[in-house]
Amino acid sequence: MTETAAIRTEGLTKHFGEKTAVHPLDLDIAPGTFYCFLGPNGAGKTTTIKMLTGLLHPSGGRALLGGHDIQKDPLSAKRLLGYVPDHPFLYDKLTGNEFMQFVAGLYRMTPAEYAARCAPLLEMFEIAAVADQLIEDYSHGMRQKLSFASCFLHDPKIVVVDEPWVGLDPKNIRFVKDFLKQRCRETGLTVFMSTHTLSIAEEIADIVGIIHRGRLLRAGTVNEIKALRHTAGGSLEDVFLEITRDEDDPGAAGGGAAGA
Repeated sequence: MTETAAIRTEGLTKHFGEKTAVHPLDLDIAPGTFYCFLGPNGAGKTTTIKMLTGLLHPSGGRALLGGHDIQKDPLSAKRLLGYVPDHPFLYDKLTGNEFMQFVAGLYRMTPAEYAARCAPLLEMFEIAAVADQLIEDYSHGMRQKLSFASCFLHDPKIVVVDEPWVGLDPKNIRFVKDFLKQRCRETGLTVFMSTHTLSIAEEIADIVGIIHRGRLLRAGTVNEIKALRHTAGGSLEDVFLEITRDEDDPGAAGGGAAGA
């Protein structure tokens, strides 16, 4: 493992009673990587994300962001972190501008830093025109865009995103995926994204990880994952369905041992 990993987990595990939601998980994600985390419903994706962001305490192991343990040194880790959940929690009785000011206060941004970053982000995510309206009047797509704008306000080095496409129209989906990919390439941003939209993951991911029933089954580039298919050709979706089916039915198509 490299000492400069942006995201590292070492035996990261979560139990809920007798149920193991995430089995020991080891990740080593380099800076500038766009990592797409794929799995069926209930596979352990959101539980993993909540441990990475400090929202859940792991039952075992640890998660490090930029070398900082999210549990033992949360302030240092969270200074590097931006998080966009699938259903963002925003304060309905604040305006968009007031919410951005609230987030700036959490990160102790100076007035000059806030002034330099806020307006361009609101323009970029096309919510400047409604920034003085109450958030309770925002559509889900507008809330999602405000969540993205606030996520980038403090210039994070690592961004964790859980199902970002919910509520976004095709134009905004294209903008967000291009924006994130560009940040990875130009600024060294590391993105850890959970998504069910496999066609987008195939398009933008540097590394794909497939989790099922709490276990990381496969990880590699898109081409490496696609090469695991029992028959030549096919999309990432085809391979994903084959791998998770084989895990459910070890006797299917040779038992799913490829790449294990």
